[in-house]
Amino acid sequence: MVIIISGATHTGKTVLAQKLLEKYHYSVLSQDLLKMGLIRSGNTALTPEDDREMTDYLWKIVREMIKTAIENNQNLIVEGCYVPFDWKKDFEAEYSKEIRCVFLVFSESYIKNNMAQIKEHANDIEQRLDDSCINEEYLIDENRFYLDGCKKAGAEYIMIDKEYIITEEII
Repeated sequence: MVIIISGATHTGKTVLAQKLLEKYHYSVLSQDLLKMGLIRSGNTALTPEDDREMTDYLWKIVREMIKTAIENNQNLIVEGCYVPFDWKKDFEAEYSKEIRCVFLVFSESYIKNNMAQIKEHANDIEQRLDDSCINEEYLIDENRFYLDGCKKAGAEYIMIDKEYIITEEII
């Protein structure tokens, strides 16, 4: 089985991947680590700020890794924000049945009511170097982008609205 966890920044993708790793002992592929490896090694001219372009670039690599994992009967967790909403179009039925993809999305009211807690948990797993650009307006815009994209593509998403209750039981 391959589990894909995507969504806007700060929604807890990496924390959920860690919980799933601890429960199921699946390997984890962090798209952020892959991105930074490609940037630092000079294999792309893209920068960490080129999020939309990075999705197209990384997805070509990640989708083939997912196919390879399935072909080899390997379990895998892929986490990161670089997953296209229409990801299913890239997989034939025999692959799709082995994939569970979910996007994590904050509601606008959740962001407004919990901004301090969102920032407080920003470094639960990763050590972010500079988080100063993350503010309420930015998070609202990003989460609206993810919600609209999921709805348009018919992608599965979990709306985090009143309280943050995302556990490893999602699969």
